[in-house]
Amino acid sequence: MFFCNDALNPAGNGLGPDEWWKGAVVYQIYPRSFKDSNGDGFGDLEGIRSKLDYLKALGVDVLWLSPIYASPQADNGYDIADYYDIDPMFGTLSDFDRLLEGVHERGMRLVMDLVVNHSSDEHPWFVESRSSRDKPKRDWYIWRDPRPGCVGGEAGAQPNNWGSFFSGSAWTWDEATGQYYLHLFHKKQPDLNWDNSEVRAAVYRMMNWWLDRGVDGFRMDVINLISKDPGLPDGVVYPGRAWGEGFPHFSKGPHLHEYLAEMRREVFDGRSGTMTVGECPGVRRDNVLLFTDPARRELDMVFQFDHVDLGLEAGKFHPRPLRPGELADCLTQWQEAQGEIGWNSLYLDNHDQPRAVSRFGDEAYRYESATALATVLHMLRGTPYVYQGEELGMTNGAFHGLDDFRDVEALRYYHEAMAAGESPDAVLAGMRAIGRDNARTPVQWDASEHAGFTEGDPWIGVTPNYREINAASQVGEPSSVYAYYRALADIRHGLPVIASGIFERIATPSPAVFAYRRTLDEAVATVLVNLSSQPASLGEAARGVVGELLLANRDLPEAERGVPAVLDPWEARVYLA
Repeated sequence: MFFCNDALNPAGNGLGPDEWWKGAVVYQIYPRSFKDSNGDGFGDLEGIRSKLDYLKALGVDVLWLSPIYASPQADNGYDIADYYDIDPMFGTLSDFDRLLEGVHERGMRLVMDLVVNHSSDEHPWFVESRSSRDKPKRDWYIWRDPRPGCVGGEAGAQPNNWGSFFSGSAWTWDEATGQYYLHLFHKKQPDLNWDNSEVRAAVYRMMNWWLDRGVDGFRMDVINLISKDPGLPDGVVYPGRAWGEGFPHFSKGPHLHEYLAEMRREVFDGRSGTMTVGECPGVRRDNVLLFTDPARRELDMVFQFDHVDLGLEAGKFHPRPLRPGELADCLTQWQEAQGEIGWNSLYLDNHDQPRAVSRFGDEAYRYESATALATVLHMLRGTPYVYQGEELGMTNGAFHGLDDFRDVEALRYYHEAMAAGESPDAVLAGMRAIGRDNARTPVQWDASEHAGFTEGDPWIGVTPNYREINAASQVGEPSSVYAYYRALADIRHGLPVIASGIFERIATPSPAVFAYRRTLDEAVATVLVNLSSQPASLGEAARGVVGELLLANRDLPEAERGVPAVLDPWEARVYLA
């Protein structure tokens, strides 16, 4: 690696206190797989606290915790039974307070995962709702009679034909009260009825409670699904699908923006220093500013899915290889869609995605592709998100058979695919390539047993390459993926042009090259990355690059720091003028 840190601005990135998150690096922690402190095989809050110095040294500004609330764990904590308590798997509220104190002592911030499209079916709200049609909280969830002329519980009697994200129908029959309830995800995750003002008020009280406790904001899970078409119409049944596509009817409901604006007023008005990011599957380039335009006062930024959905036209578990330039083109389109008004959240990895090196890179060029992808992402306009282990170049896990998988989505898909007559080998191949369990294998801390994650038996298998890929071997090693991520954080903190500059794509003769410049006043940063395992020409674009080499994912002697005519496989360079 080459890094000229003398080029950084000692005064920082020039952002004010109300826009601090634009210059921040966010690190996502999936607690059950991060670090186990007590040997039970599950990560916990004390484990996170023990690694705060590691995260601070990496240059992290914000920790985003996936759900740690009390939960039956039907969907690894995204099914919440008590919004005001910590699941014993992770610790206690006192443990959380100690963690939060440690985060703030180190000048970092903490963001909670907010899951309020649905709750657990074991939440007291749903327990009451389910107990009788006459209970006050019956209307806190979405209940409907069977389809006219049908008998409840029988095939085809569901109120509509929507399919669940986790396979099967989105409706479950409740024999005791003679109605169906809606669950866009697992049957143990019933959808809340956001059209009920009491539900919204309860959610806002809970959010304020956490903010008053000291948390710094929220990542909002599938937040654009909270408003449904009140008619709940049937969806189109596409060829090869068993259920109708309800997505157009619940991803952009009639009151969505009304409720997000209300949340802003009821929760965030009068507070400073908070950050909000909404996970918004299905948000489009032509409507994203409805969420992110600061004048509308809804969300600071959103997670969109266009780039991580590339190559999945035949279904999530049937990925195709990406075409050269496909990823770069998609990221460019979102940079241009947000322009200078909205703000992008920048990510490749998270708890729902396979490892970026395995999905978008090349494991044969692990260091090179990990750092090339990181360069592309961190130099764009937006806030970069690092998923645990991404800073080490962790790869997809090893899942030899069905028993190795833990994810409810993948397991339900497998059984549905078997019932449809698909090949077991083909189904398992898709699960290995794209399944969520790839992101959930334990963080690889060192070369000891279980990668230093736990002294017990880990809840999910450790990726076998942990003896070669681990934090202990990379921290302090200047040629490591970790060191490269540290440099990227320094650049975001110390270069206003990267924190705030405009984006402009640069044309090159090779579609594998992602070349762009960032401009702020007189400052220009030029980013050149080969996103392929073959050499790629810059063509005439090389002549237009100005400035001196700031960063490269190769250790270049002085004579080779000029702009090359050809980039090596997965080579990344950044020039600054």
